[in-house]
Amino acid sequence: MVRIRLRRVGLKKQPSYRIVVANQESPRDGRYIEIIGFYNPRTEPIQIDIKEDRALYWLSVGAQPSEPVARLLEKAGTNGRLQRLRKGEAIEALAAEAAAQKAAAGPQSLKTRRPSPVGRPKAEAAAEGDNA
Repeated sequence: MVRIRLRRVGLKKQPSYRIVVANQESPRDGRYIEIIGFYNPRTEPIQIDIKEDRALYWLSVGAQPSEPVARLLEKAGTNGRLQRLRKGEAIEALAAEAAAQKAAAGPQSLKTRRPSPVGRPKAEAAAEGDNA
C-alpha cells in the first residue's frame, strides 16, 4: 500500500519534515517514491507547502495519508479539492485554484519561534539553565 507521510529532516532538536509518497513498509526516513511537499512547524506561522497537483494525483489513485498528513491536507484545503476532483472537475483547474489561494495569502515569514539550541556557547546555555 502506498502512503503519504512525513519524513523527518533537519538538525538535532530542529525538526522539519518533507511530505513524501512512500511504500508502507519503508522506514520513516527510508526510500520514498516522490516528495510532494514540505512542513516546518518551527516557524511562525507554521509553513506548509504542498504540490497540490501531485497530492491530488496520488490521493486519486488510492494513496492513503497518515493521520498527521491528513490534518495538514485538511488545513491546506486539499481534501475539499479532492472531493471536487472525484465529482469530475479537472485536476489542472483545482491546482490553479490552489496556486491562486497560496499567492493571495502573501509571503510567509520564515522566522523561527525560538532560537536554535545547537551551536550556542556553553556559558549562555548554563546561564539560561540557572534562570529557569
